[in-house]
Amino acid sequence: QVQLVESGGGLVQPGGSLRLSCAASTSFFNINVMGWYRQAPGKERELVAALTSNDITNYADSVKGRFTISRDNAKNTVYLQMNSLKPEDTAVYYCNARHRWTNTVYWGQGTQVTVSS
Repeated sequence: QVQLVESGGGLVQPGGSLRLSCAASTSFFNINVMGWYRQAPGKERELVAALTSNDITNYADSVKGRFTISRDNAKNTVYLQMNSLKPEDTAVYYCNARHRWTNTVYWGQGTQVTVSS
């Protein structure tokens, strides 16, 4: 069982920045992909950014050039740096991890990001 704990959400004005964190209860050695998803009211959950164990990244077109996914292996933590935020980025953001050995997918509890003036 892998637990994922997100933090860093909040209210920010358009054009502002936030950094989300997701701490995993297991070493990244046991995880082959970590990602951030988001779900806005009335919409389906969508992939925002993903990072593989060999450092390949994937971003949604809507966030390319504004968001950056990274990780700290020593802290078992993945980050999502969000810059130039727009009102349409408002959503609950979820951390996601796929276990290397069991292929099980785990989810965090979500953190709210609201972009509004």
